[in-house]
Amino acid sequence: MAKETKTEALTAEEAAKQYTNSLVEKALKAEKVYATYTQEQVDKIVAAMALAGSEASLQLAKEAHEETGRGVIEDKDTKNHFATEYVYERIKNEKTVGIIGEDKVAGSIEIAAPLGVLAGIVPTTNPTSTTMFKILVALKTRNAIVFAFHPAAQKCSAHAAQILYDAAVKAGAPENIVQWIETPSIANTGALISNKGIASILATGGPGMVNAALKSGNPSMGVGAGNGAVYVDATANLERAVEDLLLSKRFDNGMICATENSAVVEAPIYKEWLAKMQEKGAYLVPKKDYKKFEDFVFNENHGVNGPVAGMSAKWICEQAGVTLPEGKDVLLFELDKKKIGEKLSSEKLSPLLSVYKAKDRKDGIDIVAALLDYQGAGHNCAIQIGSQADPFVAEYGDALNSSRVLVNQPDSVGGIGDVYTDALQASLTLGTGSWGKNSLSHNLSTGDLLNVKTVAKRRNRPQWVRLPEKTYYEKNAISYLQDETETMTRAIIVADPGMLQFGFVDTVLAQLSLRDEKAATSIYGTIKPDPTLGQTIEIARQMRDSKPDTVIAVGGGSALDAAKIARYIYEYSLDQEADFLDSYEKVSELFLELQQKFIDIRKRIVRFKHQTVTRLFCIPTTSGTGSEVTPYAVITDDFTHVKYPLTDYELTPQVAIVDPEFVMTVPKRTVALSGLDTLSHALESYVSVMASDFTRPWSMEAIRLVIENLEDSYNFDPKNPTLRGEQARENMHYAATLAGMAFSNAFLGINHSLAHKTGGEFGLPHGLAISIAMQHVIRYNGVAGNVKRSVYPRYEEYRAQRDYADIARALGLKGKDDAELVEALCARIDRLMHAVDVEPKLSANGVTKKAFDAAVDRLASLAYDDQCTPANPRQPYIEEMKQLLIDQF
Repeated sequence: MAKETKTEALTAEEAAKQYTNSLVEKALKAEKVYATYTQEQVDKIVAAMALAGSEASLQLAKEAHEETGRGVIEDKDTKNHFATEYVYERIKNEKTVGIIGEDKVAGSIEIAAPLGVLAGIVPTTNPTSTTMFKILVALKTRNAIVFAFHPAAQKCSAHAAQILYDAAVKAGAPENIVQWIETPSIANTGALISNKGIASILATGGPGMVNAALKSGNPSMGVGAGNGAVYVDATANLERAVEDLLLSKRFDNGMICATENSAVVEAPIYKEWLAKMQEKGAYLVPKKDYKKFEDFVFNENHGVNGPVAGMSAKWICEQAGVTLPEGKDVLLFELDKKKIGEKLSSEKLSPLLSVYKAKDRKDGIDIVAALLDYQGAGHNCAIQIGSQADPFVAEYGDALNSSRVLVNQPDSVGGIGDVYTDALQASLTLGTGSWGKNSLSHNLSTGDLLNVKTVAKRRNRPQWVRLPEKTYYEKNAISYLQDETETMTRAIIVADPGMLQFGFVDTVLAQLSLRDEKAATSIYGTIKPDPTLGQTIEIARQMRDSKPDTVIAVGGGSALDAAKIARYIYEYSLDQEADFLDSYEKVSELFLELQQKFIDIRKRIVRFKHQTVTRLFCIPTTSGTGSEVTPYAVITDDFTHVKYPLTDYELTPQVAIVDPEFVMTVPKRTVALSGLDTLSHALESYVSVMASDFTRPWSMEAIRLVIENLEDSYNFDPKNPTLRGEQARENMHYAATLAGMAFSNAFLGINHSLAHKTGGEFGLPHGLAISIAMQHVIRYNGVAGNVKRSVYPRYEEYRAQRDYADIARALGLKGKDDAELVEALCARIDRLMHAVDVEPKLSANGVTKKAFDAAVDRLASLAYDDQCTPANPRQPYIEEMKQLLIDQF
């Protein structure tokens, strides 16, 4: 190819200046308008963008992976949720318009004003998450932003920007408040960052781009090279230290700049640490192969070669000509501390980890300091130590030139803030201070020019237990309707046709008639199995007509869930236009927001309305869902037939009446499937990452009750009753509520994620879909070694195999180790299923191979994206979800 002439270069440069200048001029006009917006207007726009980005999270993760070929789809999904959900949670209540602070004693007033037009540089490593993060923080502060995306990630970055921009304009933002260069080039990027209309540059990317931003003539807030090291103290919780490090190195294939690049391990635990790393999936590379990795991974300047960043260990080994043993995915290199500065001691942006042995704590500090001084000064370092109150934590932080000192947490997720610590701002741009030639030493916010050191300790937020205000139980508990002291003047009873046919609704009416304060009643008695959104709208319209102060739901999970959702829609409609309930489209739009997936229920973007007009009573007549005590409700889309689980504590009933008399005539098939659903609730809540000492006793007791009573409950004949049969039905009813209490607070896992999708796709009863997936999920979770655990701070080490084994022991099952006990538990469950005539296979329950093959890929993504997935102890990949589906067939 002929070389570009000087004249041609000047022409290209001039064209770039004209093009980018047109973008900046439009941005300046938009920002001038936006600078007049109120805090309320700004907050509405930011909330709309955060929700839009969160809803598109998985789609954008797939697009980023497809376009760049780097990283891990599921981890990119987590980063996208972080960039929207977590960032929004941290900034949503910040006051960024007008007076933001006042000290009357000093006589000072702080007034916020926008910077103007920002230039956003986005790397190929985080192409969608960084884009959404920068848009949120830019528009929260009333700035406009113009992006230059990495050429290798142009499409996915632009799509992320388009999604947020469309949401912003729809919420009232001026046009052109967010723009980007359509055709990426060095000339266009250079022209943008040097444009005099740019107020500041948000530079996230490689050293070359960051340096170019710093030399552009415009103010720049950038980041330096990351080459973080973790020091593993002899007092550390070794299991957690190893799992934190592996979680971090595996996360998006080690591509986040905060990821540990070196581990410095104190001598007394070095051998044990190294053994555990290998046991859990790391590979100790033979020294004879070091040169192959040096030559392939790094360039002559000791930087990572372009194609390597974010690639898997398997790919890197194949390209380097090294054989990687099966089951290994993190590469370890034992290096000499005297040779820090060699290629393998550099930043790696991949699942490679250099390892150094430290004689003692002082030696550990010296090694970490040398690594930072060589490459990565100011970025981050970490320590794994037994007690976070140990004075050495402060000594360690004080001794090192690092803006973030991360204590007892995985660096890749810890360094970006908010997930494992409240001490760091949620951010995807991490400053390195003067040590790294940066203007800020903290996670990008409204910062200043100070170098601020932050020692960030791992935190476990206080947990909670939330249940109905009152739970009445035992036979004839329905009589408490007479004595309930709260006002009850108008009641609506929501039930399925069987409740009317067999007199259960009459029983409720009889109790209401005995109250001193009589209540006018209306009845909606046509709830169908798997109720649809359309049916809940019908119920809400009846509520609009009857104006109840009490909603009484009688029936199985379908009736209880329908009542929860109808009550919510009704109360929500009271603040809307008069025709709200007459428009399916308007209610559907609300529903699409309500079913938004979240990682942490306390940080969800969409908040449910607090319901104050009515109180909800739930009276279960089947023993399975536990809906009477839970914040869950499952609703089916009228058109796609996909089941969506809604979760919010606003859906928790005020009163639960658990009366065994209501389940004595339940049909055998219902007993079997609802009982196995109960078992799944108890099992999943016991092994959940959110399980606690408060929830596990409920889970365990529910498991015991199901194992000991389901078969007898199934065989009970109400026409020929026996005491044992009656007791079994009663115990199963209590088991369902206990399991509901447990999973209300510990949540569920992928057994339900899979069942929600197979049930909706193939028309299977929920309990059957649950049963078919159950043993496969237990075996998937019940492993040890190289396991990727879900991200949740309280879940410090992977324990699902041990948890299942503890359940097996409590049931009196036998096995020589935890792995055998997991199999014994599966075998016991399998015997129970067959005892109640359940064959746990899709193919045995009417699903054809043709229908299954046509749906499996779509169902795998839907199941991964289900609300129940985040609390599963093992972080699933979409391909693993697909395999679990295949195993069920």
